[in-house]
Amino acid sequence: MLDVRTLRTDLDGVTAALARRGDESLDADVVKAAAMDAEMRRLAAERDQLRGRVNTLSKEVGALFREGRRDEAEGLQAESRSLGDREKELDAQADAVAAELRSLLLVIPNVPHPEAPDGAGDADNPVLQCGGPDPAGYGAAQRVPHWDIGADLGILDTERATKLSGAMFSLLRGAGATLSRALTQYGLDRNADAFVEIRPPSLVTSETLTATGQLPKFADDAYHLERDDLWAIPTGEVPLTSMHRDEVLAESDLPLRYMTATPCYRREAGSAGRDTRGMLRSHEFDKVEILAFSTPEQAPAMFEELLNRALDGIRDLGLSWRTVDICVGDLGQSHHRSIDIEVFAPGADAWLEVSSVSWFSDYQARRANIRYKGDGGGGTHLVHTLNGSALAVPRVWAAILESNRNDDGTVNVPEPLRPYMRGITRLG
Repeated sequence: MLDVRTLRTDLDGVTAALARRGDESLDADVVKAAAMDAEMRRLAAERDQLRGRVNTLSKEVGALFREGRRDEAEGLQAESRSLGDREKELDAQADAVAAELRSLLLVIPNVPHPEAPDGAGDADNPVLQCGGPDPAGYGAAQRVPHWDIGADLGILDTERATKLSGAMFSLLRGAGATLSRALTQYGLDRNADAFVEIRPPSLVTSETLTATGQLPKFADDAYHLERDDLWAIPTGEVPLTSMHRDEVLAESDLPLRYMTATPCYRREAGSAGRDTRGMLRSHEFDKVEILAFSTPEQAPAMFEELLNRALDGIRDLGLSWRTVDICVGDLGQSHHRSIDIEVFAPGADAWLEVSSVSWFSDYQARRANIRYKGDGGGGTHLVHTLNGSALAVPRVWAAILESNRNDDGTVNVPEPLRPYMRGITRLG
């Protein structure tokens, strides 16, 4: 969440930066938060003043009793009790305002990076780079959607997935399941030179989901096990970020790099009828995530490193790709800066987001209380968090089937995946 101190020192700057997001309600929320902060500090100052007076009276009462001046002592005792009661009232009021302020700060989004482009939504996201085969050059064999290819090859069974779990789930079989697993291992192996592999729990606490910004704003899009008050993770970023919650790291250990391959669970609320066929949008999907904790000074270079790693992994699969700079109106709540990687799926005739590389500044770290201590001593500072989808399996799987389909209906396996395919070089 935002640093409340910036609301005291640069309220106009914060409101101006958030105004770029295009949400008119944010100005009122920020002004309200600043007023609540001022009220909390006023209550706390009055409470502390009374607390000091009570402590002074207690010493005076003790001295009077020792001197045998009982009547005077009892008079001061009565005053002390009255002030003590008022102090408790002020303390409760200050705590209530602090809790209300935190609840408000939890839903105010992050300040966009100055280089994040202006725009109201995804239609305004500028394309930065393009590469791979020309999307216009795909022939008729590649213009078949992956859900038909998968069914024809017997490797994608949507009907049985629906029978087992309902709509927007997938069941892969045979070489289709092998290809999915190969993509996961490929994504991990490409980053094993610098990133520590983690296999976190798939169910996490509310505090863990709050630390990255999914709660409270996106509760409707998450799967909640109410009996145990646990949540199915929507992305590997969630547990990786909270690994160091409430910890103080050493500056010499930064940046810390982690990677994970996990299932991800999302309700996809409001997505009915929108890209829901085949593997394009699912309630459960596998993804390889790379994440880093850094100092503010290390963050820009780390952002570039995560982007290049994710892009290199896609580029080497031989797919048509492009990078898209996410405009301020399309940024997620916690995001400071984001660049997406998309691949072209000729059968679906669509660009598919397969990676989102994001820099969160200290927004998540403040929620999660993740700090570092400088090597030269002094106080502690908040880390910056960054993450990227190294490989979102289902959409890359779909793009491979469509892009690599031959005239006879078979599908060539990209060369980098073949070491993981048990000798399979062609599907079908």
